[in-house]
Amino acid sequence: MRARRLGALVLATAVLAGCSEEPPADDSDRVVLSPADAGAGHTHSGPGAETPPVGTGTAPEAGGYRLELVGALPEPGQPGDVSFRILDRSGRAVTTYVPEQTKDLHMYVVRSDLAQFRHLHPTMAPDGTWTGRVALPTPGSYRVIVEFLPAEDPDAGHVVLGDTALVPGTWTPEEVADAASADDGVVAVEAPETLAPGSDERMTLTVSGADGDRVALGSYLGTFAHLTGFHVGSGRFVHVHPYGAAEPAGEGDELTFHTEFTEPGRYRFFLQVRVDGFLHQVPFTATVS
Repeated sequence: MRARRLGALVLATAVLAGCSEEPPADDSDRVVLSPADAGAGHTHSGPGAETPPVGTGTAPEAGGYRLELVGALPEPGQPGDVSFRILDRSGRAVTTYVPEQTKDLHMYVVRSDLAQFRHLHPTMAPDGTWTGRVALPTPGSYRVIVEFLPAEDPDAGHVVLGDTALVPGTWTPEEVADAASADDGVVAVEAPETLAPGSDERMTLTVSGADGDRVALGSYLGTFAHLTGFHVGSGRFVHVHPYGAAEPAGEGDELTFHTEFTEPGRYRFFLQVRVDGFLHQVPFTATVS
């Protein structure tokens, strides 16, 4: 197992050359993908923190806001830009946002079968056009999802919009794995198989080293972990945050999250944690019932 861990770290170093123990903020999107590519209150803060999200990430319009994709997605296997604008009720581009988890806007690109997932932090031009660079390894139907809090209407809560675009080519949808525990060769995650529905529930995950050693969790976006999920049937987007610091638990550390599940069924989650300066992404599946 130690050799496996070393191999994963060598791969990470090759992909992420230049990362340090305390990487700069603009380095936070460099991630060790899993699997690696072959080529008392919610911790949201600020205005709108206690307001349920507007939109589910399955439609380009919600709450009077509209996601407008600009151009096509990159060719498979080739890094390229994904551009978009957020338009308000009058059709004007939104240019002011309330930062959340250190960013004005969070962007996600997920394949329709949930086999591919990217979490990005694009940059905005003065005219309100956002651009994020991404490499998508395969053809397929992808959804571009954005999550933000508009400064012009902070009481509206967090807005989540999503639109679908096709990366041309032959592809075969994959079945979503049922495993509630997974690892990427370095970081292992153990999750409960069943989660409770409701607006004020908890999810506790155990994070450890894949080789049995404890890992030192670093900070990512101002917290100890970032957890995103999607309902396997409807595609509904869910975003939860950990309460406070990680708690020691045996040979690992426990992270407790506040959850607000309104739709029962299977969810595919993507946990992101920073270990030894590298951002790891580990997927797992759990059922809300």
